Order: sequence, then C-alpha cells, then structure tokens
Amino acid sequence: MQTPSEHAYPTHWEADVVLRDGGTAQIRPITADDAQRLVSFYEQVSDESKYYRFFAPYPRLSDRDVHRFTHHDYVDRVGLAATVHGDFIATVRYDRVPASGATDEAEVAFLVQDAHQGRGVASALLEHIAAVARERGIRRFTAEVLPANTKMIKVFTDAGYTQKRSFEDGVVRLELDLEPTDRSLAVQRAREQRAEARSVQRLLAPGSVAVVGTGREPGGMGRTVLRNLLAGGFTGRTYAVNHAFPEGLSKLEPEGVPAHRSVRGIAEPVDLAVVAVPAEQVPSVVADCGEHGVQGLVVLSAGYAESGPEGRERQRELVRQARSYGMRIVGPNALGLLNTAGDVRLNASLSPELPAAGRLGLFSQSGAIGIALLGGLHRRAAGLVGISTFVSAGNRADVSGNDFLQYWYDDPETDVVLMYLESIGNPRKFTRLARRTAARKPVVVVKGARHGASAPAGHTVPTTRIPDATVSDLLRQAGVIRVDTVTELADTGLLLASQPLPEGPRVAILGNSESLALLTYDSCLTEGLRPLPPRDLTTAAAADDFRTALSAALADPACDAAVVTAIPWVGDMSAGDLAEAVREAAAAAPVAKPVTVVHLEIPGLAEALAAPEPGEGAAPEPGSPGCGPVGGVPGSSDDGRPVTATTAPGTRTTDPAQGVRADRSARIPAYPAAERAVRALAEAVRYARWRRQAAEPGRVPEFEDVDEAGAAADIEVLLEAHGADAERAVTLSAADTQRLLARYGIAVLPALPAPDPETAVRAAQRLGFPVALKPTAPHLRHRADLGGVRLDLGGEAELRRAYAELTGLFGPGEESRLVVQAMAQRGVDTVVRAAIDPAAGAVLSFGLAGAPSLLLGDTAHRLIPATDRDAAEIVRSIRTAPLLFGWRGAAPVDTAALEELLLRVSRLVDDHPEVVGADLEPVIVAPRGVHVLGASLRLARPPARTDLGPRSLPHY
Repeated sequence: MQTPSEHAYPTHWEADVVLRDGGTAQIRPITADDAQRLVSFYEQVSDESKYYRFFAPYPRLSDRDVHRFTHHDYVDRVGLAATVHGDFIATVRYDRVPASGATDEAEVAFLVQDAHQGRGVASALLEHIAAVARERGIRRFTAEVLPANTKMIKVFTDAGYTQKRSFEDGVVRLELDLEPTDRSLAVQRAREQRAEARSVQRLLAPGSVAVVGTGREPGGMGRTVLRNLLAGGFTGRTYAVNHAFPEGLSKLEPEGVPAHRSVRGIAEPVDLAVVAVPAEQVPSVVADCGEHGVQGLVVLSAGYAESGPEGRERQRELVRQARSYGMRIVGPNALGLLNTAGDVRLNASLSPELPAAGRLGLFSQSGAIGIALLGGLHRRAAGLVGISTFVSAGNRADVSGNDFLQYWYDDPETDVVLMYLESIGNPRKFTRLARRTAARKPVVVVKGARHGASAPAGHTVPTTRIPDATVSDLLRQAGVIRVDTVTELADTGLLLASQPLPEGPRVAILGNSESLALLTYDSCLTEGLRPLPPRDLTTAAAADDFRTALSAALADPACDAAVVTAIPWVGDMSAGDLAEAVREAAAAAPVAKPVTVVHLEIPGLAEALAAPEPGEGAAPEPGSPGCGPVGGVPGSSDDGRPVTATTAPGTRTTDPAQGVRADRSARIPAYPAAERAVRALAEAVRYARWRRQAAEPGRVPEFEDVDEAGAAADIEVLLEAHGADAERAVTLSAADTQRLLARYGIAVLPALPAPDPETAVRAAQRLGFPVALKPTAPHLRHRADLGGVRLDLGGEAELRRAYAELTGLFGPGEESRLVVQAMAQRGVDTVVRAAIDPAAGAVLSFGLAGAPSLLLGDTAHRLIPATDRDAAEIVRSIRTAPLLFGWRGAAPVDTAALEELLLRVSRLVDDHPEVVGADLEPVIVAPRGVHVLGASLRLARPPARTDLGPRSLPHY
C-alpha cells in the first residue's frame, strides 16, 4: 500500500464491510463536505449516547465542533464514518497525542447511532481506524470511557489487542497496543465468518420475495422464477412487480400473487428481490429496493462484465449502488438460489423444480453447469442424497464462493460442499476458509478454465501467475478434494454424503464377475489404494452369497472399504434382492465402513440401493440422529478444532451399547464403471487421512541460529541501494545472496570467478583440490545437457585441460562466466524455490533438478509458512521421491537435512515478504547433509497484505 501525501484524500481507506446482521455499510474518511451529514447524524443520536461520548449533556454540535470533526490532515487527525445510502450511522476519530506527530500514541473516540448499535459497526470501525493509525506510525490507542458505557468498553476489550486498563477520576482508561496479535486476528476472522454467513443466510431464508420483471404473459425469466417459487412451495410471501402492470391490477392471475408496479408500492417488508429486467433498468430497480429496505438481490439480468468494458463498468456501478443501501447481490447474470429446508423451500431460480432435500451444498459459477449438476444428481441420487442449498452466482460481482464457504462452515443442514469454480477472486482467503471448513466437512472442487490465460468473461477478478498444478497442490494442502470433471464432482460427492470415511486404503473387492473385479483391482492400484485379493462369487451367485461375502469382508479388520461388483446373473435374483442383501450387510457391519457398488447394465439396481426403507423419508431430516454435527458425528469440537474420528457427516452412527449401527438401513451409491467408483473412494481415503492429520497439525520450527533482525537490516540497505519498489524486483549479487542466506543458517558452497586459467588455478588452490569448473552465464546455467560441467578435478593439469575444453565449447571465460567451486559429496540433485504470487501468497516448491521438474513437471508445492509436516510431505509427494530413499539399492540420502533446508527457506520468505523470489539450484542431498551449489534471491517492496488488514469486501 503506497502512502499518499499528507492532506490528500486517502481513497485506499474506503471500504465496504459486512456487519454482524449480514447487512453492509461503507467506511470512508470524513471530509469537509460532510458537515451537514455530521449534523444530521448527531441529531439522531440519543442524549444518553451523547453523554457517553462527551461525559456531559451535549444536545448539539457547535459550528466549531463541526469544523473540528470534519477537517482532518489524515496524519495526526483522522476521522472515519460508516455510512448507509450516504448517511452517517457511526463515526470514529483519532487525534495524535501530542499533535506534533512526534509520538506514536493517539486518543480514539466513537459515536454510533442508537438505531445501529448492536450491528458490530464499532468493531468494524476499530479495525479500520487501527489499520490507518499503523500506516501513519501510530502504535497505541488510548480511550477514556465512562464505566456505565459497557458496550464501548466491550468493543475495546473484545478486539484481541494487547491492552492495559485502569480506573481514575471516575473514568475507565484503556490503552491498546495496535500491533496485530494471534488473538486479534482470530477475533477479526471469527467476526468476518459470522457476518458473511449471516449475509448469505438472509439471502437463502427470506420471509418474502419480490420478483421484479414478472411478465404479464406466460414465459420470460421473471414469470418463470415466480412460477418456480410457487411450485416449490415457498413458505413466505411472494410479490409480482412490473412497472408496466395496469394501474388497477392488484393480483396476478392465474398465480393469485399480489401485483405491484414497484417494490416501494408493497406495504409489507420485502427481504429478497429477484431482478429480471434489462440491464439499463436495473439501477432504478435497485434504488426502489434500497429505499424499501430490501436485504438482498438476485440479479438474473445479463449485459454486464461478460459483454465488454461498458458492461464491466455497469457491473461495478451495480455493486456500488447495492452496497450503499446495505444490500448484497447474487449475480448479475445469475441462475438463482435454492434452499430445500422445510421451513423455507425457496426456488428463486430458473431451475424448473426444487430438488429433494438433503445434505449437499452446491455452488456453481456457471448456470449451465449448475443446471446440469442439479439434473444429474436428481437422476442418480434420488433417495440417496439431496441438496440443502444451491447457488449459481453468475458473474459473482459481490457474493462469491468464499461467502458460501463461510455459511456452510457451520450450517447444520449441509454435510458436503460441492463447488464448480472458473476463477478464484481471493485465493488466500479461499484456501484459508476451505482449510477450516474441510476440518468439519468435505469440500470438493472442480475448476474450469484451468489452462486459460485469463478468467472467463464476466469474472473481473485478479489473475494469478501460478500454474494450475501449483493451485491443485495448494488446494490439497488445505484439505480440498480437487477433481478434474463435473462427473467426478458428482461421483465423489455422492460417496462422501452417503458413506462413512474409510480408516485406511485397504479395499475388499467381491462380486460375480472376475473380469470386473480385476478392473476394479487395477483401478485401486492406479489410485494408490491397497486392494485385497478379489473374491469371485461366480455368475451363479445368489443374493445370500453377496450378503455373506460382504458381511465377512466388512468384519475383517484388514479391510477399510468394500467394492461390490455385479454383472447380469444367471438365475431368478432380482435387482431388488441384490440391493437388499448389500444394504443389510452394510448396515449390520460391526464398524461403519464405506461400501460402493459397480454394476454393468443392471436396470433398477442403483435405484434399489438408494431407495428409502418402508416408512423412512427420502432424506434425513435436519437435526435427526446421525445428521450433521448432531448424533455424535465428528468433524470439529465445540471450539472449532478438528477431531480425528472419520465418520462422514450425515452417515449413520454406531450404537456403543450394541457395537452396531443404530440406523440399520444403508443407502449405497452405485457406479457404472469401476474407475469412477474407485476414484471417488480414493478421494475419500485421501481426505480422511488429511483430516486425521489436521487434528494434530505440524509446527513451524524455531531455529536458534536465525538472525532475523540482521537480515531485515541487510534487506533494507539493499532495497535502498537498488531503488526497488513493489513493481520492480532486483536480483541480488552472489555475494549479497550468500550473506543474506547465511543469516538463516543456509550455506552456499563457495565459488570463485575464473576469467582466465591462471585465476582458475589460484582459486582452486585457495579452495583446495578436488574442485569443479562450470559456467554461470544465464544461458548456460543448469544446462547439464550441454556437457558444461567438469567435476573432481584433482590437480592443476586437469583443471587447465578442463578450462581449455569449456572455453572451446562456450567461448572465453569472461563470456561464459566460469567459476571454480569446491567439490560437494555425491548425492541427488534437487531444486528448492520460493516465490510470492500477489493473489495466492508465498509458495514453497521442491523437485529433482533437471528433466524431472523441467520436462515432466514433477514438482510439489506448499503454502508458506511451511510446517515440519509440510516439509516431510513435500519431499515425499513428488513422483521421483524413491530416488531419495534408496531406489534400486542406492544409499538413501539425508532427507532430514533436506526438510530442514526447506523450512529455513520458508522461514526466510515468511519473515521477510521483501524476498519475493528464492532459487536454490542445484541442492545436492547427500547421504549426510545437503550442499547448496547455487542460489539467487530477488527483493522488492512488498505489496499490501489484504488478508491481514481490516475486514472489507473486494472490489473487482
């Protein structure tokens, strides 16, 4: 963040925030033009609140007060206002003490309009004024509060900052250290989660809906949404709105819905408006909705960012206008919202029917993909699982997948989250929210536009330079189940929503086809599972044979999951008989284990496996035993920490008294191909392993020999010397790189320049034979394929001969930049890198040097700061990892030393965001120790960390 000059209006302090009740407000600096707004605001504040602010009766502001409270230098005196539709609802200001700017202390004071107290306005303002103060060199706030003003005292004490509290002369004096702490960050993020979840809940559970743009004739988007609302059984009030309705029309027939020419003509409150009018008419509709107090909008209208620059600006203005009224937007260009809860039954979308209620939460950035997913799940999962909530966000100019992750995190009616994404506007926040949510319930993601250079039309989001493979690694680090296709998204979601999580990778395979069992066995090996020898029941197997075999497999402690394979059989067994046998065996298992069925051309089997038992509903009711966090289903403790149990949310629980499932019915997912079933099962195995590990997260180790302060001083000197800024990075010299790495205990093997043979000999004598001779010119570095490195040169004659060979190949020593380097112990050549992506954050990468990483892309990635567990995983997750552990009888190398190096690089980049790039190549991992043969560092002024600043909604 660049600091503006003194007295200039700081536009970067403007922000939109979500308040505790889910509404929005705008925060901005107060200016001299706000005098009348301030007076009007003050007139609406109660006498009691005025007394708490000024410690005496203060019925009105004098002209001098108004001037003082609206004129700021934005350095020593700063005032911020929270506004809704341009009107002040709260103010905060600080004054440096003394006002000379020579101190780092300021006095802070708030005033919140009584009608808006309890909405979390003061807490949001405190976050923003604290960030402003830190930017202006202020490190401590002081505040004097009357003891009776308990609400304001709570705002300060609950903020999480280090504080002191004293009482003198009848006043409570508070001192707050503004340096962010782990607790202040946790408080900020908890408030963010509650507010954003509440804003989504207001959209999903409205008490009334107005469809603006309802046509007078059947057809059209507006009339279609209205009919879908009514057909779905929406439990609230519904209104049809169209400015073209005749003056006397009070009811729209045949629907029998109240008809109005504008939203402001509706006498009752309206919670949600679905907007289906041409884009040029939307601003007037938004104004009507805002004036009427509508809480949220679903904008189906097209003609926004997807249509070009003019539409992009129209979209930005739509967001600005809606937020100014405190409203949030789904869309524009959206398909709509669904909520199947029995007390809501909302179908505010173009989907022709409300799907069956269930435990899947579904988010789609594409309307077409969203409709296809809903239809596919309805056909495949009828009776097996259903949908809790669904949103197709369109251009998602406001409400995004991050908001829905906040909502689903603690939504008791959602057990599995499925997301189709085409772009990720805030990857840092997404991975943070996904990690937290995945500790409670599975999050399955398929990302479109994986190989595109830009986001799809309409998605005005920041772009990221990191490859898709890196994104995939980072998502998996966060516990996200990343799949490649929409089909895999549905396959995996069905299994996770209907089956318990497996305890391990051991899979029993049984069925009446040896060939299908072998295909399943091969698929298990491909996916990294450990299949047990298949059991062939022959094509003459009856239902009892399947029941007996599956019961035995599930009772075997060496089995973690079972796949039942079936082809058309010989005999009179029906699909219902087979389904009943499989379901009974699964329900009677002493320990809950996942079961899937792979079948070829057996009509009715999938439906019979998913059908409810007689007298049983089609889907578990929210809050019923075994659903969500109720009924002993684990996932997270009350304080949010993940737990180790691996029963999937929404599955049946075990009766501790009997040792069997309390609910003896079992619904089983069926797949038409072994590969699809096994892939879904493998994702469940990997997710279960991640969740067990997340219960005991790794740690970021401390190193006693790290000189953080010394490195910071070096970096500042180097940045000043090179004139680096946030837009231009500088590459350090070899000497500066080695000195900075040494601050973090990373030694680079010495290399001395050899511009001519005589200098090369002297360098070798200084380092001690044997030595290596190699070029370091940019176009020759790390090019082993050119044969440009000479190793184990044991004497002067060998060195001179090698020098002549290399200069013959590459030209004079000055051009090829030949260097002499001490020989390192033999080992495995690897590469360690760290880079900062503006959107995703700092990323640590590891792979084997040369062809494995460059040609095959065999590189693993983790977010920084890396933990000791991350370091161990990144080393073992590359496909060529066996070379590090004694492949084909070779000596294993020192992976512990390699992991320590990775952690030291991670610590360097995490401590100093000015280090925007680090490349260590090659790093030779020997049987004992590691040797860094080459290294380069890039420095730049770090950009602002939006994920560590005060809460605010993004502006795209």
